[in-house]
Amino acid sequence: MDFKERRKWPDASQEIQETLLQRIMILDGAMGTMIQKHSLVEEDFRGTLFPDPIKPLQGNNDVLTLTQPDLIYNIHKSYLDAGADITETNTFNGTKIAQADYGLEDLVYKMNYESAKLARAAADNVFRETGIRRYVAGAIGPTNKTLSLSPSVEQPELRTVTFDQLVAAYKEQAQGLLDGGVDVFLVETIFDTANAKAAFFALDELFEETNRKCPIFVSGTIVDLSGRTLSGQTTEAFMISVSHTNPMCLGLNCSLGAKLMRPFIEIISKNSEAFVICYPNAGLPNAFGEYDETEEMMAANLKSFAADGLVNIIGGCCGSTPAHIRAIAEAMKGLAPRQRSVPLSPSYTQLSGLEPMVIGPYTNFVNIGERCNVAGSKRFSNLIKKQDYENALAIAKDQVANGAQILDVNMDEGMLNSEEEMATFVNFIASDPDIAKVPLCIDSSNFSVIEAGLKCCQGKCIVNSISLKEGEQDFIEKAKCIKRYGACVIVMCFDEEGQATSVERKVEICERSYKILTEVVKFLPQNIIFDLNILTIATGIEEHNDYGKNFIDATRIVKKNLVGVKISGGISNLSFAFRGKNQIREAMHSVFLYHAIKAGMDLGIVNAGNLPLYSDIEENLLRLCEDIIWNTIPDGTEQMLMYAEKLDKTAKKNVTEEEWRSLPLEERLVYSLVKGIDKYIIQDVQEAHQSVDAYPIPLKIIEGPLMKGMNKVGDLFGSGKMFLPQVIKSARVMKKAVAYLIPFMEDDKEKKLNERTYNGTMVIATVKGDVHDIGKNIVAVVLGCNNFKIVDLGVMTPCEKILSTAIDINADVIGLSGLITPSLSEMVHVAQEMERIGLKIPLLIGGATTSKQHTAVKISPAYSGPTIYVPDASKSVFVFSALMKKDSVEEYLEEISEDYDEIRQDYLDSLKNRVYLSLKAAQEKKFQIDWSSHPPAPPPTFFGTKKIVDCSLEELMPFIDWKPFFDVWQLKGKYPNRGYPKIFNDASVGTMAKKLFDDAQELLKKIIEEKSLKANGVFGFYRANSNGDDIEIYDENRKVIAVFYGLRQQAKKVQNQDSHYCLSDFVAPVESGLTDHIGLFAVTAGIGADTLCNQFAENHDDYNKLMIQVLSDRLAEAFAEKLHEDVRCQYWGFNTENMESQDLHRIKYQGVRPAPGYPSQPDHTEKLTMWKLLEADSIGIKLTESLAMYPAASVSGLYFSHPKSFYFSAGKIAKDQVISYAERKSVSIEQVEEWLQPVLSYASS
Repeated sequence: MDFKERRKWPDASQEIQETLLQRIMILDGAMGTMIQKHSLVEEDFRGTLFPDPIKPLQGNNDVLTLTQPDLIYNIHKSYLDAGADITETNTFNGTKIAQADYGLEDLVYKMNYESAKLARAAADNVFRETGIRRYVAGAIGPTNKTLSLSPSVEQPELRTVTFDQLVAAYKEQAQGLLDGGVDVFLVETIFDTANAKAAFFALDELFEETNRKCPIFVSGTIVDLSGRTLSGQTTEAFMISVSHTNPMCLGLNCSLGAKLMRPFIEIISKNSEAFVICYPNAGLPNAFGEYDETEEMMAANLKSFAADGLVNIIGGCCGSTPAHIRAIAEAMKGLAPRQRSVPLSPSYTQLSGLEPMVIGPYTNFVNIGERCNVAGSKRFSNLIKKQDYENALAIAKDQVANGAQILDVNMDEGMLNSEEEMATFVNFIASDPDIAKVPLCIDSSNFSVIEAGLKCCQGKCIVNSISLKEGEQDFIEKAKCIKRYGACVIVMCFDEEGQATSVERKVEICERSYKILTEVVKFLPQNIIFDLNILTIATGIEEHNDYGKNFIDATRIVKKNLVGVKISGGISNLSFAFRGKNQIREAMHSVFLYHAIKAGMDLGIVNAGNLPLYSDIEENLLRLCEDIIWNTIPDGTEQMLMYAEKLDKTAKKNVTEEEWRSLPLEERLVYSLVKGIDKYIIQDVQEAHQSVDAYPIPLKIIEGPLMKGMNKVGDLFGSGKMFLPQVIKSARVMKKAVAYLIPFMEDDKEKKLNERTYNGTMVIATVKGDVHDIGKNIVAVVLGCNNFKIVDLGVMTPCEKILSTAIDINADVIGLSGLITPSLSEMVHVAQEMERIGLKIPLLIGGATTSKQHTAVKISPAYSGPTIYVPDASKSVFVFSALMKKDSVEEYLEEISEDYDEIRQDYLDSLKNRVYLSLKAAQEKKFQIDWSSHPPAPPPTFFGTKKIVDCSLEELMPFIDWKPFFDVWQLKGKYPNRGYPKIFNDASVGTMAKKLFDDAQELLKKIIEEKSLKANGVFGFYRANSNGDDIEIYDENRKVIAVFYGLRQQAKKVQNQDSHYCLSDFVAPVESGLTDHIGLFAVTAGIGADTLCNQFAENHDDYNKLMIQVLSDRLAEAFAEKLHEDVRCQYWGFNTENMESQDLHRIKYQGVRPAPGYPSQPDHTEKLTMWKLLEADSIGIKLTESLAMYPAASVSGLYFSHPKSFYFSAGKIAKDQVISYAERKSVSIEQVEEWLQPVLSYASS
């Protein structure tokens, strides 16, 4: 056969995408594992094709496609028969680079072509047998070379392969796979993202040349629990680095087993717009390199991924077999696929080095380090010319340590081989994780130098720059090339006519460039950065005077009109007219940045650490800077020159230093922090420590002047008057001060060491992604001094480490700290994971960006255990102590819960434009119960109804919840005297509460003696299943005899991934094939209450009249509580329990009993169905015209038994649900709107 043959295969992209939206697809398992089971020897690998090979072929699995095609076909077939939807070609090492080890480079195309044909034949044959379409993924492995790592410790810049060599190798492989008929390309087991970018580059070129495009699946591999690839990238950075290829699927494979891979799959699931693919190894290899995880174990682990909505494609890697795939396919049945994440707003620009970087609305100004530039730094230039790369690297490292968030690298110098130097230095950077963690800005006026840099970057970097100077065609070609490398681009404000200086020209060039980039090149707006030309002002040339103002005005317009783009610039150009006058230049830069940032400038090349604070600039100099930047006075330049001539920098510095050192102690401490001066901080802190009257304990120094200084730093940073490098200096001063005080704070702790019995144990950590620990350290010391055991996990702590440590040491509390905004999302994630694994211990939240509102609205709802915001270190002792008091902790947590409920409701009420999902979208986000793992409770002991007539009131007395009794009388004790009987100890309401309680007891005694109140009830059980949002009730023949209609939450959740609940979610669906059950009840303790009330009214005794009403209500609720306990433990018997009354009132049992007309189902008309089934009228409970129960002291509801059922509020609903609800109930929309008026999200007619 002529293997150069080109074949056209149907594009499966749309089919796969539609399937992924409907169900979880199954990828096959390990090819290598199955080959190894055949124990092949050298002769088997040679076959008849290679009787005398150049090199041994044993171990070259790819060649078996040619020498043992039946074997490879049968492996494909066995996986497809086991339930795989997609099979991978046998081409993991199918490149010229990898095959060079076996001397088979010339057969690479044929290997890939034949491998694709074999897999295609297997897939098509199974399709013919089953009628279910199967697909072929062209496997593209990482090769045995790496672009980001050196093979030699002594030569960190050395590489054994080039980007161009990889592109050529991958392109040849991809051509064979494409010609052989693959449906998708799977770039897998990525341990070095730079290699993968070469593969993407090759695929993009191939698609363009062949005019055919295939979907791309991308799968990385992490090497350990740090979540990093072999080349050092975090999972988030990896995602950003490959985002330019717009993969259909993105995920992880190999390395870890499913259990350990979960946290990293969660990261991808939470942040990726792509479908998520996951195919882990069958556990970790044992001492013999074998995999011990059985198919049942692997399927169970992966099933939890699917049940929690994390994945779209599941399969197996090393150690997995067809048996594993069969078990996985079976486990996935009935589980909904992950819903794709909402894409980040265009206002967010994502970059990466080894770590991610996001520039968004709350990022503040981003500093691009400027010193790795041979044209801008004489020292750096000399080092590069001498090839002293170690010391050149030290300059880069120093910039990052001092706050540079991006590193600009420029090698444009006439005497240098700029391309070679760019590649060499970027490779050196890759060898140092402290530098490589930040993104690079590859800077050159020569595009070949830019490409040389891009070919060495595994992260998503910035190109500086391109422009329209050489015309549109040149601009488009360069932009396409940059996009193919996956970089952001800086566009200079030049065109064919030259440099833009006016506002109009700047805006015109930006709009033209934007149109070309977004419409022709298909750049995303957030990957475009405009440099609007910061030009020199105050030169003495009049037309230059508006350059600063023009930049700021143009920035404002461009940011408004071109949504998503970023604005950058080189700041030093502004003040070039004042060379040698550094104090003036730095003041000009500070003032200019203050205004430019407010106008929308996002990033710039500037040494921000040397800039003065805007608010500290001397008054006359500040005025002059403002004047020349805004060009408000005609002689601004002359006045600035005169000021410069008079300036005596040295004298000024000495006077200023003497002035601030004479300030009071507290002001000196604040000054040191704000200015980032550490010279005197220990001296001043020592003085404060000796001032026992002002600061009796070291903590007072920290919470007083030191925190006052850091708060001022935060305010200045937030207002744009301070920059990140300056904040870092301030943080170092703070750390130095705290480090001095900590030994004194620990003295008390050490003294008590021998008599230690800890009050409690806390695991405390700064969450993943955050390196700030000052506040955390203070809390740890303060709690330690108060006899609490603290296990401090440090900074950047992954969620799984926090939770596993807490479990291992049996911690009483977990404390999370964070300073930066992304930490808030990580805290929510930790709470969600605590909920998932079933932890119940308290979670404490603290840190500068946290708040009580955020804790209540976003973190607390994610975790059913206690979640408490702790504002500062001094409050932590009170909170931890309260949590450790077993006799009062419940009351404390109730107080917190009520407070947070109110905060949440206030927040939701304040949302003017509350977003509501369509009913269909809400149904797609329904609460998922894995019914095979968590089946319905056993059947009840009877079906139909039972009546309870004249229930003994004495039996109900222990079930009375007295807290609502006191609430009616508006008597509320405060912690620790909230609940009954502790309310009697409350200083403000205790006496009144005791008198009221005594009166109630006396009246109850009289009621029981005289039998003046009667309690009746009825309850029953029925076979049931959910059908959509409704619950069908069946007779013994499975005939539907009634339907309870449900309402589903539609208001968009704060956490977009959260479920939207409906009561039907708690009942096994019809399609599960399981029979479930529900119960119904109605009870009253109000028969006779009206008679008693009338008697008291006739005697003008309003007090006892109200007392009767309140007590009959309490007795009715007690009746409902007692009956529910009897149902759980006796009549239905799904639970055995022995609870105190307070635990019953706190709903610590399994199951719920929601009622129509209440939050879970606010429609009172559902009571009509209940009354029909229960015949509740027969025990004396009737429904009024408005469907209220009479007597008023009555309670009714449904019984749900599933352990995952809980109370919730349906909230407001939209018109589409009202229409659906009316159709299902066969009533008019107007009737539904009348009954549901309070919960409509719209104004009904």
